[in-house]
Amino acid sequence: MSVSEITSRISQIQTQLALLSPATRTTSTSFSRTLAGASTSASGTTSATYPTTASDSTAVTGEDVVAEARKYLGVPYVWGGTSPDGMDCSGLVKLVYEKFGIELPRVSYQQAEAGRPVASMAEAQPGDLIAWDNSSRNNGVDHIAIYIGNGQMIEAPRTGLDVRIIDVPSTPDVIRRVLPEGGTAAVGRTSTGAGGIAADVPYANLFTAAAERYGVQADLLAAVARQESGFDPKAVSHAGAQGLMQLMPATAKGLGVTDSFDPAQAVDGAARLLRDLLDRFGRTDLALAGYNAGPGAVMRYQGIPPYPETQNYVRSILAMVEGN
Repeated sequence: MSVSEITSRISQIQTQLALLSPATRTTSTSFSRTLAGASTSASGTTSATYPTTASDSTAVTGEDVVAEARKYLGVPYVWGGTSPDGMDCSGLVKLVYEKFGIELPRVSYQQAEAGRPVASMAEAQPGDLIAWDNSSRNNGVDHIAIYIGNGQMIEAPRTGLDVRIIDVPSTPDVIRRVLPEGGTAAVGRTSTGAGGIAADVPYANLFTAAAERYGVQADLLAAVARQESGFDPKAVSHAGAQGLMQLMPATAKGLGVTDSFDPAQAVDGAARLLRDLLDRFGRTDLALAGYNAGPGAVMRYQGIPPYPETQNYVRSILAMVEGN
């Protein structure tokens, strides 16, 4: 067995272990719910709604949200954490709002699409979400906090620091008001939908349908297929990955894909896997790294693993998507 085959086998095992590990999910299309029997038929809709569950949520005030958030001051930052034992920035936001029956997405870039936009900090109120896109690639919000008024916010900052109150450091890229107004009791986000995919892309109808089902960009799915197999549904890698989306047999089995050479099954399975990775890591580049190297490697390195193949893989696919 060659070194590359051994590496591929290790990545396959890491993928299976990571997918079986506990992880908080917010969307109805998460991998765990899919395996539990969620429908895989096309929904025909391009939006997903995250409703509140408390009947009296309209009585919640921004001051209530701030008071709840203050309870977690001093809790250590834990990447991916969502509990009072440790949390990251989006974990703090999710936990606080859950106390009032308001279910928000798990990751910051989705939370930054919830509720309604606020025009400026001059109009911001306690309890509003404020968020920043600090990435050089401009691929979405990567830090979020709760505004508490008087130019201050509560945040879970980064590894080595605890949940804290600080002055708002700069003008946020996004300001959102989640608490219902005028009797409205729902918050939502718009799905990434079809992602601008061209009709002449091979299997465009499958990518578009999967995008509508799972909220994964169709152009991202198409780029993965191009990178993985060159749109060849019969492709087999030296490591044993199969089909249009190059699923390893064990991964396909875990996804409920019975025939990786069937383009419809392959695209559906890959979309569910990417949806789970996006929910887990909150960033497209990390989700792609998890698809290539296994989520275990991404968690171990807390970022894109230092494997040239994986780094080139991520760069190539992002370039394809950005070039559309």
